[in-house]
Amino acid sequence: MFSRDNLFFGGIFVLATALFMVWGLDYLQNHHTLFILATLFGIFMAFNIGGNDVANSFGTSVGAKTLTVKQALIIAAIFELSGAMLAGAEVTNTIRKGIVDLSAMDFDPMLLVFVMMGSLLSAATWLLFASMKGYPVSTTHSIVGGVLGGSIALGYATMSQGESVFDLVHWDQITKIAISWVVSPILGGMASYAIYWYLKKYILDYNDTVQAHIDSIKDQLSSLKAAHNEATASTEEKARYEEQVHELNRLKKKSNAFYALRTHAPLVAAFGVAMIASMLLFKGLKHANLGFNDAQIFLLIATFSTLTYGIVFAIIKVMHKDTPHKATMRLFSMLQVLTASAFAFSHGANDIANAIGPFAAIIDILATGQINAESAVPVAAMATFGIALVAGLWFIGKEVIDTVGSRITEIFPVTGFAAELGATFIIMLATVLGIPVSSTHILVGAIIGIGMLNRNANWALMKPIALAWVITLPAAASMAALFFFLLKLVFGY
Repeated sequence: MFSRDNLFFGGIFVLATALFMVWGLDYLQNHHTLFILATLFGIFMAFNIGGNDVANSFGTSVGAKTLTVKQALIIAAIFELSGAMLAGAEVTNTIRKGIVDLSAMDFDPMLLVFVMMGSLLSAATWLLFASMKGYPVSTTHSIVGGVLGGSIALGYATMSQGESVFDLVHWDQITKIAISWVVSPILGGMASYAIYWYLKKYILDYNDTVQAHIDSIKDQLSSLKAAHNEATASTEEKARYEEQVHELNRLKKKSNAFYALRTHAPLVAAFGVAMIASMLLFKGLKHANLGFNDAQIFLLIATFSTLTYGIVFAIIKVMHKDTPHKATMRLFSMLQVLTASAFAFSHGANDIANAIGPFAAIIDILATGQINAESAVPVAAMATFGIALVAGLWFIGKEVIDTVGSRITEIFPVTGFAAELGATFIIMLATVLGIPVSSTHILVGAIIGIGMLNRNANWALMKPIALAWVITLPAAASMAALFFFLLKLVFGY
């Protein structure tokens, strides 16, 4: 990275933060000090989501050299924010309402501000530590742990003797979330394993077999050519040479027609687009009131898939001058941009809300003085947090990108496509169900699934990563409880 790039992104980040501060001080009539602190904590959280979770999301694309870091920044800025604004509401509500029954407590609403501030700061601190180590951990783990720890601390501070705050914890929800954390990498691994198995069997292995046969015939022709050109060459030698030339031309013709790519790649691409379109039309754009009924939506999905099939088929037709291997890599590089965009959308639907959700609750309480059932997310906050997210990816995302993109297993366009498509499918399914799954666990599981099929998974590296996964929730919860009491003490509540 060039210093001028660092200066550019850093300058935009600082400017956006300053402008948002000005906006907020004008928006709120009082509590300006709390607003400034909450803004810093929230932006710090968004910055570290970018440095860990978004870096994790784009690690496969950057590792496969499908996208540069700058290109990943552009996709992150567009699709992460789109996912958060269009499809992230259910997950945000689950995190805010489904962990501790705060309605059963009698407390000053300002104390909930300290809970949310402590949650943001604790989650961001843990993510920063993990990013520096290159460990892809879960933003969802972190913020759920933070809200849980802060809420328990709130209960101890406000409930009368003999009452137990642990009775107010929705343990069924915690159990549901915990189960999803275990199931997430398994499902991610299964999905990517199945997709890559199909691609490997019907495209990669086919192309490799054809190319190996072509190379073998070329070697034989090299040795026969001299004999064929000599006047003393026997009739048998000349006939053998002509036979090999004919076989080479036949294989080249078959290879140049890209039989495997032409048959299977359009189907896979059409499936991917159908899945993405389903997520957008049934879930992501649900609140846009487009006025489509289910039959019309299915017709649109079929139209998009058919169009994708035709486009991919046409692209393959113009690749006749490439070798099968080169054409395959080029095609799946293009498809990986599609899956990276979809993964960014689904990631934003689940994870950027982990910073915006608690901050929106803080702003709402500071503005109204009460705890409302729903908190609107200011557009200015969304834009500022989005810039912070992209800045985090740029400044501290390298270590996690390296881990996900090359250290767990070897990634190239086809494997990257399989991992992203499999992970996107599982994450989008979870978003529809409103379950705050870990996109990190799903994608790392998907990458491990690729490594298992190729038998080159780095299990030694998975040990510290798995340990970091286990530590995340209790670490965030402990820090959040501590930060809650510190904030309560400093502000005299």
